[in-house]
Amino acid sequence: MLQWLKHYRRDQLPGDVSAGLVVAMMMIPQGMAYALVAGLSPVVGIYASILPPIVYALFGSSMTQSVGPMAIISLMTAAVIGPLAAPGSALAGVLAAQLALVSGGVLLLCGLLRMGFLANFFSRPVMSGFTVGSALVIAYDQIHTLLGAELPHAHLPSAALGVGSLLLLVLARQYLAGVLKRCGLSPVAADVCAKLAPMLVVLGGIGLMAFTGLAEMGVRTTGAVPAGLPHLNLASSSAHWRALLQPGLLIGFIVFLMSMSAAQSLALKRNEKLVSNHELIGLGAANVASALSGGFPVTGSLSRSAVNFAAGANTPLASLITAMLLACALIAPTGWLALLPLPTLAATIIVAVLGMLELGILRTAWRYDRGDALAWGATCLGVLVMGVEAGVVIGVALSMGTLIWRASRPHIAVLGRIAGSEHFRNIERYPAETQPELLALRIDANLFFGNVEAVTGRIECELATHQSARQLLLVMSAVSSIDTTALMALAELNQSLKRRGIGLHLAEVKGPVMDRLRNSTLLPQLNGKLFLSTANAWDQLHNVKDVA
Repeated sequence: MLQWLKHYRRDQLPGDVSAGLVVAMMMIPQGMAYALVAGLSPVVGIYASILPPIVYALFGSSMTQSVGPMAIISLMTAAVIGPLAAPGSALAGVLAAQLALVSGGVLLLCGLLRMGFLANFFSRPVMSGFTVGSALVIAYDQIHTLLGAELPHAHLPSAALGVGSLLLLVLARQYLAGVLKRCGLSPVAADVCAKLAPMLVVLGGIGLMAFTGLAEMGVRTTGAVPAGLPHLNLASSSAHWRALLQPGLLIGFIVFLMSMSAAQSLALKRNEKLVSNHELIGLGAANVASALSGGFPVTGSLSRSAVNFAAGANTPLASLITAMLLACALIAPTGWLALLPLPTLAATIIVAVLGMLELGILRTAWRYDRGDALAWGATCLGVLVMGVEAGVVIGVALSMGTLIWRASRPHIAVLGRIAGSEHFRNIERYPAETQPELLALRIDANLFFGNVEAVTGRIECELATHQSARQLLLVMSAVSSIDTTALMALAELNQSLKRRGIGLHLAEVKGPVMDRLRNSTLLPQLNGKLFLSTANAWDQLHNVKDVA
């Protein structure tokens, strides 16, 4: 807790100050936009950007992560509270805070129980498919706000403002950094300035609403934004706790995954080490803080954290400065925020989420592992067709299903000796020498109840193919554990081979596996020998016809 503050250096302050200022300018339009995605009043997005990063700075382990509202978490929040309360209503705000409290409580509990390994339950292709599907859903849901009405009945002034804002943002994303570099700015400064384009477009939209007749033409704005800091929020709806529990668990899971993804990418650049259990506690505390300050579920944002890093952030002090500046923005007169046009805000949302459509993982998975590519597609389609919560469940099921499917079908190689050496390789890949009386098999997986039937079936298949073999050698160099079911299956195989006059031998058994085998009856009853190496077994079993 606050280890970074104990070792803070004066030379780190300028970078933290500049990063805090830049991210604060990003957070005003972004926080308000993501609150709208969640079906809440825009000011709630700023509330969720003040206390959570302060609390995360106390407990989190990432030095540059920016914690606050995020598009996908906002979409999941809307999917949960939408059927229970009208968008923008007081009840919706209460339920959103209640959902943040549930998610935060779950994350805190997981952190205290040291369950950081949960980050491994989503494969990267599945996570990418979930992200892409969610981004498409968010973008589609904003089209009616962008155009001022449902298709095909667009409101012309709103559509002109929204589409114009969208074009400006797209052009800024594509070309502004390059133009600024050619004008003499450093690459880092140019990239940071390009990231501030949404704030400039928002200010331009506010200016148009203030000095033109767009408001009289029917262009909708965010409306009055209450001034002042958020109050302590202890409101809850006892009738909805049960309905929020399961979605809160899912949102907490996704909060952790999203945040770890963002934090790990930055930690690699800074040669820092993240502590997953500290991240769970930090994120849990941040969500509890969001609930108590009238916010909604928050997480670490990859794009905002990247801007924080690029703008010079060295420590969590940058996030503290961002939070203080946002608090000052609420203390100051907020009348100018009331003029923010919703079509412009919708344009910022669409451009932000479409930046998440990274298809590189899909291309890599398609070339490397079609199963992962299909999991990507199924997760993305699940989000689009069945909803975000269903997409999460599909993603977890596919990740776990893929793991179980692969573990249940381990690779087993028939080994032969490379001529003139003591190296043994798969005969399907190398020109290796074999012995007709000896069948050597290397099992490339741990043996457990889920794969032992497939292993014994493959062994019997190979014995049927190599009918002249009177000795079976199992090379166990890749086996790190054998459970009780697998032990019993090996004992049954041993007895079956003995009845057929075939010896069963083991080679290169790892120490932890040997320790457990010594407590079993397999070794005393083994129909063969134990060998330190495959080479020793090969030499001793050469031309052995009968079972030892």
